Amino acid sequence: MSREPECFLKDRIDFSKIQRVLVVKLRHHGDVLLTSPVFQILKNHYPHLDIDALVYKDTEEMLSLHPSIDQLHTIDRRWKTLGLSVQLTEELRLLNKLKHRNYDLLIHLTEHQRGLIIKQYCRIPKAVSASYPRRNNALWRWTFKYLHPVFPMGKRHRVEQHLDALRRIGVQPAGNERQLVLEVGKEARKKVDSIMAREGVGARSYVHIHPTSRWLFKTWDHEKFAHVIDRLAGAGKQVVLTSSPDKQELLMIDAILAKTKSKPINLCGELTLKELAGVIESANVFFGVDSVPMHMAAALNTPVVALFGPSDPVEWGPWCAKKIILTSDLFPCRPCGVDGCGGGKRSECLSDLTVKQVLLALEKVLQ
Repeated sequence: MSREPECFLKDRIDFSKIQRVLVVKLRHHGDVLLTSPVFQILKNHYPHLDIDALVYKDTEEMLSLHPSIDQLHTIDRRWKTLGLSVQLTEELRLLNKLKHRNYDLLIHLTEHQRGLIIKQYCRIPKAVSASYPRRNNALWRWTFKYLHPVFPMGKRHRVEQHLDALRRIGVQPAGNERQLVLEVGKEARKKVDSIMAREGVGARSYVHIHPTSRWLFKTWDHEKFAHVIDRLAGAGKQVVLTSSPDKQELLMIDAILAKTKSKPINLCGELTLKELAGVIESANVFFGVDSVPMHMAAALNTPVVALFGPSDPVEWGPWCAKKIILTSDLFPCRPCGVDGCGGGKRSECLSDLTVKQVLLALEKVLQ
């Protein structure tokens, strides 16, 4: 067992006096998954801790079954649609549930104002967060006595930014304990095994392609995806295609399939997040764009070939060793984070990437 790195903080937290910790991450699916090392590292260093998480309900499968999380609390964004009375009732119910847990430490990994309310209402003695530029006010600094710096976009991976919250309170992560954690679960594995048996496909015998993203400006050309699918099929590779059940994503899949000559196994819109994780886990390689499934592949140690355009792989790239990230060097404006060139939903830096580049990357990974 490696020795814990030294910490020279004078105000580091004495974890012998900490029993329960609440970690809050109110963001999208990928952001939530990228917090998973926080829980594991805390448990590694201080096994006596009870560690809870608070996330949006639609993202809970990113952390459910995590071996280091004791309780997973959720906020349902649909509360807002049920009327003010129902919303306030549900919010108060949640706050009282959190208060009864008697937390000693709050780790707030988002700039959401809810952290202020939780800290005060639940009377949590210690709290850590980032010194977000938009929250540079006396109330934020008074609430969160432990503040860590925020790095400019593209200067530090989001996983490391999350771990900065631990560093600020005296927990120094070792290099070998920063892996993402995603648990598939027995039920999802059983369902995926059944689907693959139905399709006549064995584990580690297929290329998994997830062409879509909730942000369309992060996606590649339909025709190029179709060419990759056909070229893989022509080389004797089985292709499994997935997407979320979102209407726009399914329309994109229809456009891709309309241009293919081969017939990939189409599971688009049919899988839960855990079942999608099971498909990713059993694949030879994952190919896609900057998306939640890309992060899931990284967490499951499935080799990744990922296309990046407007978003920055330094901050959002797959957090794993087995990866090839393809970007275009011809566009000095990238990464821009803009919703397509000129706001037109189409990113030329992505369209510039070729089928040949992708096939070479997949061949390298498969070898």
